[in-house]
Amino acid sequence: PALIGVAGAQGSGKTTAVQLLEAANRPRFAQFSIDDVYLDRDQRAAMAARTHPLFVTRGPPGTHDIALARATIDALTAASPETETPLPRFDKIADFMKPRAEWPVFRGRPEAILVDAWCLGALPTPVGSPLNEVEAQDTEGVWRRLQNEFLADAYGDWFKSFDAIIYLKPPNWEVVRRWRGEQEVTLRGRELTDAENAWIDRFIMHYERITRSMMDGGVVADAVVQLDDRRRAVAVHS
Repeated sequence: PALIGVAGAQGSGKTTAVQLLEAANRPRFAQFSIDDVYLDRDQRAAMAARTHPLFVTRGPPGTHDIALARATIDALTAASPETETPLPRFDKIADFMKPRAEWPVFRGRPEAILVDAWCLGALPTPVGSPLNEVEAQDTEGVWRRLQNEFLADAYGDWFKSFDAIIYLKPPNWEVVRRWRGEQEVTLRGRELTDAENAWIDRFIMHYERITRSMMDGGVVADAVVQLDDRRRAVAVHS
């Protein structure tokens, strides 16, 4: 199967686009997201204790089970027409992997495997001075350096296995905050409280450095789709 990745900032519509493409080509395409292979909160807490406290927050490189993602892709690639391959699913509200019995099952061998990931194709970034309040807590740059190591090693090796990567590029960093808020409203099915909006303000700071770097060209992609502030494609570059 062709392995196709879609990258993009939080709330850019990458998961929706991949899900729509999979649904339109069912049962030919299999799909899952890097959000489906998060390490759960207990695993991240253990990692944070070993490395740096900021790794307790999910999302940055190092907080995903890349081995599970690759094992799922390998299983789909080796599948026969009768094979049933479970596709991982993560419960973001509970912050735990859903029980395996609740994972959707792909039957057969797909023609294409679609994966979306906000940092797919991202290159290591210069550590630099702190960009925001979250990075200011990384006084020695340990958290930032470890993310770069993950991007260069486990994540980078995985990125190289893709046959094609499409990057959905936001028009600016500021719109990412609005998109992320809209995403959270959809996830929760209601408007957000002031406390929840404050949480988002802080949460996206964990993504800022790599997101900005990708916008500035720090990403390996076969096609870059320029989005406007309403997520509409206005240009495509290869």
